[in-house]
Amino acid sequence: MRIGLQVPSFTWPGGPAEIRSRLADIAGTADDVGFASLWVMDHYFQIQNVGQPEEPMLEAYTTLGYLAGITKWVKLGTMVSGVIYRHPGLLVKIVSTLDVLSGGRAYLGIGAAWFEREAVGLGVPFPPLKERFERLEEALQIAHQMWSGNAQPYRGNYYQLAETLNSPQPLSQRHSPILIGGMGEKKTLRLVAKYADACNLFARAGTDVLRGKLTILKRYCEETGRSYDDIERTALDTAHLAPGKMSAGQVIDTCRALADIGIQHVIFNMPNVHEIAPLEAFGRDIIPAVTKF
Repeated sequence: MRIGLQVPSFTWPGGPAEIRSRLADIAGTADDVGFASLWVMDHYFQIQNVGQPEEPMLEAYTTLGYLAGITKWVKLGTMVSGVIYRHPGLLVKIVSTLDVLSGGRAYLGIGAAWFEREAVGLGVPFPPLKERFERLEEALQIAHQMWSGNAQPYRGNYYQLAETLNSPQPLSQRHSPILIGGMGEKKTLRLVAKYADACNLFARAGTDVLRGKLTILKRYCEETGRSYDDIERTALDTAHLAPGKMSAGQVIDTCRALADIGIQHVIFNMPNVHEIAPLEAFGRDIIPAVTKF
């Protein structure tokens, strides 16, 4: 099992003037102690279950570019990019650039988008859910075409590209892995089976629910003619290592339970990540233990 880190909040002591240095400390420590991946949300306003809309939120790909320059090993990605925020051709170019400049460490994390308030607030069209999923599928098709080296036109219902030229291509083997976030059984998991290299599920749903989602994903893979083992199964969770909150043993137990149902990569956010000690505890006590799962 691999362990990743998501940083969903930048509300830290010292305010905006300290964000750069604190983020560098977090990323550098995660890189040094053995985290496999480092993720930021692709939001422009802070989301409700993390904080208040007015709290600091950094633009995702600018942040990942900064992180690429100060880390050496961790994979980098968004958890996840809303398809409505960037034209798909430009998003693929952005991720390709991140991959090259990070030495082949970029994921394309993508989803149908859900946070209407930030879209409307910043003047981004927010179409109905059905259309957002249709746009998502076209974006995935565009990504595959651009990363195939095929520079022919793409003609979809929503996107028309005259020339899908993408140079330089990612350094990652084949292409930057595509991770689709979400657990919807009718659309999301079907898109994972057809287009993606990884899925991301919500650990808080519980192992019984996740087991059911993975069973459905396996069925879609069989229908599509893909090997289920080609899909990296990831889950997003929270770990609050602190007295009276969680212990390293409890986190290890969580990882063991997720590994038992087929999760391979658990991505944790940590409310006290800026204290650095939780990251060090992961590197010392948790990551070595869960690599055996």
